[in-house]
Amino acid sequence: MSDARIGDRSLFPDLEGDAFLSHAAVSPLSAPVIEAITDAMSDFARKGVAAVRPWVAQRDRLRAKLAALIGADAGEIGLVPSTSQGVIAIARSFDFAPGDRILLFRGEFPTNVTPWQQIADERGCEVVWLETSDVLLSQDPELIALRALLDQGVRLVAISAVQFQTGWRMPLEEIGALCQEYGARLFVDAIQAVGGIPLDVDACKIDFLASGSHKWLMGPEGAGFVYIRQERFEELTPRHASWLSHEDALLFLFEGPGELRYDRPIRKRADFVEMSAVNTLGYAGLEASVDILTSLGVDTIFAHVDAYLDALEERITDELSLISVRSRHPAHRSGILSFQIPPEVQNKELGDTLVQRGIIASTPDGLLRFAPHWPNDAAREHDAIVSTVAEVLSELG
Repeated sequence: MSDARIGDRSLFPDLEGDAFLSHAAVSPLSAPVIEAITDAMSDFARKGVAAVRPWVAQRDRLRAKLAALIGADAGEIGLVPSTSQGVIAIARSFDFAPGDRILLFRGEFPTNVTPWQQIADERGCEVVWLETSDVLLSQDPELIALRALLDQGVRLVAISAVQFQTGWRMPLEEIGALCQEYGARLFVDAIQAVGGIPLDVDACKIDFLASGSHKWLMGPEGAGFVYIRQERFEELTPRHASWLSHEDALLFLFEGPGELRYDRPIRKRADFVEMSAVNTLGYAGLEASVDILTSLGVDTIFAHVDAYLDALEERITDELSLISVRSRHPAHRSGILSFQIPPEVQNKELGDTLVQRGIIASTPDGLLRFAPHWPNDAAREHDAIVSTVAEVLSELG
């Protein structure tokens, strides 16, 4: 995508506000994404069912591109509507036994908690907890708290690559190595990471991963994916499957008679989760956005965002005396920069007022969160951000 340039928002001609800083919530759609969605919609408007096969091929391309983004193989990628659906598909398919222990983390977004709690209740498993701060290398270089629980027996560890409130980037390589040492499986909620920071599933020894596309992948809502490490398929019993999950599921619709069968095996690939009609328009848009991210390079994007946040953090800390909760250690940083909101200021009122004045930020659970991406430009935006935040805090405090 030669038209995409770091620090240039010209591909977002209708984007409102002086600074869009809410990619950790829902990203705006770029012109190429909108064009791809429109092309898919127009194709079905013209052709109806005749458009199905070409867009099945498009999803094959998309799986390969998503796989390349995280260092996986295309057969390890399945398309799902959202992170939640990905978590549910893996949780329900994993062969838990009564008494198995599932390790969760306090402070996680509920997407990566609720499905595991439900499966634990259903299968007679035990949920054990850690604080996210207990696994940060800056505080626990030997991951002692995590090791202690793994030593007591844990079947699966479920953690987010990046914490949605603080932006803390979890030490996945170290966690993955420790899980492998103890024979525990590692599940990662990657929605706050993929597209915004480099992520390699092999280097991190990740067994399962899920992500939606409407945050750092900058795609539309309702389009996401799962990753399942090839050697882990034998540990799954597809309980989240339907007619499109079978091998050769479409043959009876397009080939000769005798192909309508109910004994075809469920695919031993990650796309068994694609069990029925899929979001063709959403996946068309997601491919267009992945093409942009790939052309710019995730490493380059992250370096740009990190520098943007370095400068913004310094200014807000020095000029407004707000307290940053960003990690002091570069290895634990992501595309999120959050500050504590003064106790006399209401979260919602702060967030709403900033949006009204052109600074599109979010306020999750007592924090003021900034989350820029590749189109943001510090030179154009930082003065407006700092002055507007100062003005609004003065009015509301």
